[in-house]
Amino acid sequence: MLIGKGYTDRFLTEADVREIFAQGLAQLQTAGKKVLVIIPDGTRSGPFPLCFRLFTEFLADAARLDFMAALGTHMPMDEKRLQQHVGITPEERATRYAKIGLLNHDWEHDVECIGAIPAAEIRELAEGRMVQDVCVQINKHIFDYDQLIICGPVFPHEVVGFSGGNKYFFPGIGGPDVINFTHWLGALLTSMEGIGHKGTCVRKTVDRAASYIKVPKACFSLVVKGHDDLAGLYFGTPEESQEAAADLSAQVNIVYMDRPYQTVLSVMPTLYDDIWTASKGVYKVEPVVADGGAVIIYAPHVDELSYTHGKILDRIGYHVRDYFVKRWDEFKGEPWSVLAHSTLVKGAGSYRDGVEKPRINVVLATGIPRERCARINLGYMDPATIDPQQWAGREKEGILMVPRSGELLHRLKR
Repeated sequence: MLIGKGYTDRFLTEADVREIFAQGLAQLQTAGKKVLVIIPDGTRSGPFPLCFRLFTEFLADAARLDFMAALGTHMPMDEKRLQQHVGITPEERATRYAKIGLLNHDWEHDVECIGAIPAAEIRELAEGRMVQDVCVQINKHIFDYDQLIICGPVFPHEVVGFSGGNKYFFPGIGGPDVINFTHWLGALLTSMEGIGHKGTCVRKTVDRAASYIKVPKACFSLVVKGHDDLAGLYFGTPEESQEAAADLSAQVNIVYMDRPYQTVLSVMPTLYDDIWTASKGVYKVEPVVADGGAVIIYAPHVDELSYTHGKILDRIGYHVRDYFVKRWDEFKGEPWSVLAHSTLVKGAGSYRDGVEKPRINVVLATGIPRERCARINLGYMDPATIDPQQWAGREKEGILMVPRSGELLHRLKR
C-alpha cells in the first residue's frame, strides 16, 4: 500500500519521516528475516543518517540487516566514507552497529544474469531505437536476503527521466550488460528529450528488468531539496513510490526560466568528485543555454574525468550523439555507458560530412589541465580566474550562475 506525503511549500519534519518509516516497515513484517537496504553512494543528496537510524531502530528484530551502496560503476566507498555517509562514528560502528553490514556493489565481479529481455520486447520498450536481447545482470548477493528495500532520492535524470525506484537496481547494483544498454538507450533518446519526463523508454526498460528479481522489493522514495531537506517521502513498491515522488519532484526540482542564457556557470558541490558525476552541471542547465552559448563547469576540486573510465574518455573524447552513431563500427566496441556519458555531456548537435557541430560549448573550469581538455574536445577555463559571486545577479547580461548545481533542472517556460 502506497503511503507518504509531500509538499511544495514546506519540508517534512523528523516526526513526519518517522511516521512514514514506521507505517511502511510495519507492512513488511521483517521479524526474523534477512533484510538488505539499498542506498545511493555519496554522490546523492538526502538525510541518509536519519534514514539509517530509523531503519536500524524499526528493523531491530530482523535476523540480519545490511546496507549496500548502489554504486553503478562508481568507485567503491571506503569504510570511513560509508560511516560518514550513514552518520555513525567509528565507536558506534565498533559497538552498536558492529553486526550491520556496510557494503559496496561490485559491478564487475559480483553480478549474475537472472534472465534476458528478448529482442522483440526490447524493440517495443525502446520504441524502435534498439533491438537486441538484454541480459538482466544483478548483484548476486541479493539472493541471500528475504527482503530488499530501496531508499533513495528522486530527481530529474538525464538517462531515465526521473531517478529513483528500480534505477537503484539498474544501474545501481546491476552488471555491465544492462548498464551499457540502458545508458546508450538514454543517449539515443538524448538528455533534452528525456530529462524531467516520466515514463521514458529507459524507465520502462529498467522497470521491466526489475520484474526479473523475485526477492520481495519495497522502496522509500525521497524528494530532496537542498542537501537533506525532504519535500516528500513515499513508501510502496519501487514503481508506485517512485512515480509519486516523480510527480512531486517535477514541482520542486524543476526551475522554469523566462529566457535562455548565453553563459551558464554551474558551481558544483564537492559531493561530485570527477566529471563523470559533476557533469550533472551540464545536464541540468542545457535546456536554458542559448544556441551557441556555453555552460561552464566550475569545480576546482575536480581533477579527473572518471576514476573508473578516465582512460576510455581520454581515448574517445566528448562528442555529440550522431558522431558516434554515424561512426558506429569504430566505436561499438567501447563500453556503451561511457559513450553515453560522452555524448550526454557534449549535448545536442549534429555530425554531417565529417563536421561536428555541437549546439552549445561545454567548458571545464576544474583541476583538469588545458591540454587534456583540448584532447577530449572540451573547452578550458582557469578556475582561479572565476569568483562565482561576481557572476551572480547578471541575468540581464545573459549570464546565469547556478549555485550547488546538479540537482535542480532548469527548463524554459513554454
